Amino acid sequence: MSKALTKKPQFIIEGDKPTAVILNIHDYEELLQRVEDAEDLAELRRLRKTTLKFRPFEEFLEEQK
Repeated sequence: MSKALTKKPQFIIEGDKPTAVILNIHDYEELLQRVEDAEDLAELRRLRKTTLKFRPFEEFLEEQK
């Protein structure tokens, strides 16, 4: 494992408040994936509350032309 992957996040402080964070790319990509998963789950929960409407596959294909 590279040295960068073992570093903790670095906080940028302006005055006495944190204003930014520096993360290694692996942690950043993992964070993005978690956000995307949370958004997908919220969308799934929203869809489960609605009534599903089905249509013939042929109708869908005609619409795609």
